Amino acid sequence: MKWFDRKVLVLGFSKSGISAAKYLNSVGADVYITEARQKKDEDDLKLAELDGIKVEFGGHSDEFIKDAYIAVTSPGIPPHSEIMTRLKDENIKVISEIELAYSQTSKPFVAITGTNGKTTTTALTAHILSSEYKAEPCGNYGVPPCDLLDKNIDYFVCECSSFQLEYSPSFIPQIGVFTNLTPDHVDWHKGVENYFNAKAKMFRAGVPFVVLNAKDEKLVELAKECSGTVFFFDEEIGENCSYIKDDAIFFKRNGKEEQIITLEDCPLIGNHNYQNVMCGVIAAKLEGISNENIRNAIMSFKVPEHRLEKFAQIGKTVFYNDSKATNPEASLVAINSFNNTDVALIAGGRDKNTDLKEFCEAVKTHIKTVILIGEAAERFEENLKACGFENIIKESTMQSAIDKSIELNPDVVLLSPACASFDMFAGYEERGKVFKEYVLSKTNKA
Repeated sequence: MKWFDRKVLVLGFSKSGISAAKYLNSVGADVYITEARQKKDEDDLKLAELDGIKVEFGGHSDEFIKDAYIAVTSPGIPPHSEIMTRLKDENIKVISEIELAYSQTSKPFVAITGTNGKTTTTALTAHILSSEYKAEPCGNYGVPPCDLLDKNIDYFVCECSSFQLEYSPSFIPQIGVFTNLTPDHVDWHKGVENYFNAKAKMFRAGVPFVVLNAKDEKLVELAKECSGTVFFFDEEIGENCSYIKDDAIFFKRNGKEEQIITLEDCPLIGNHNYQNVMCGVIAAKLEGISNENIRNAIMSFKVPEHRLEKFAQIGKTVFYNDSKATNPEASLVAINSFNNTDVALIAGGRDKNTDLKEFCEAVKTHIKTVILIGEAAERFEENLKACGFENIIKESTMQSAIDKSIELNPDVVLLSPACASFDMFAGYEERGKVFKEYVLSKTNKA
């Protein structure tokens, strides 16, 4: 596309919005960034890098919108918002930053979406592909893909949120991975089906290689709508799949079976992580990576921070940081990863008031002691006791919870809060960082 002197509107002064604006400015477009929030002092540093780009804060003016050729939106601005209605009335097409990057390169995309597991799968797939190619993680994890357009890479390995895919009407990656589906972002999408359709759009559009969860009924049905070659994972089903057999991960293509790695050699634990590995294995095999390089890459992989991250050991006790688990469904994945092990679970925070029945049942099966913190402590204690679980300790701070967990001397201390962090921390990242730093300070004294 010829961008010279075309007026392009960028919605949102975000990481992806700034990336899109910089790229468009570099290829001659007349770029306008419009941001609804008020300007902050910390914006000045970024503004200094945007020479020649017009920026407004505090609303979306008619001056910025008028005569725009196209609009590139930051993730998170819903289709039913006022600005989207105005752009529709003006017949201005809206695309995502991912769609923009895709339209500007001939390099292939491996796109990974789903409710859970996207980040780990994206990071792992990029890591494996990098054993033989130049592959970069991008999108919702890593850098915006527009940042990579002038880089010498072979693959964009792109984590795609439902927000981004909502505005990516022409995006057809070479490989599309759908990890799983549970209800999320329902208010934004105005319903679970709209949420699913936003993610399913690219698979229905003709992705050449489709990777789907065999244990997810909705995704098994989606396979029937895909014209590309479908690979299922987590079950030996059909001619093309990846699965666990004899305590190892296997890959099958056109009926030919190959063992890739034993579970004992896999540094990631839990079935959800084995699913992530299977996704990475399928993508890597489709791109011709050798079994030896796949296995070595998996063994050298470091889990993204705050996602069931094993990071320390004091005596016999191993510590896992799963601060990213901001709802009970996410914590379930971590809790179910441990069997026949003395586990002390640190949970709690700002309550999302979601149903706790399945969470409590999993705790009864897999956890010996629960240490509760934060605003949700009372409701979690009440639900756990109603479920028949009594071994509960309440602490007022993260530090005192860690001290108590060390005193218990379990096999595992797991931070998997099942809650938002905003009662005590700025976000799940800060919560995980505080947890790790305090535990590591104890290892220095041990």
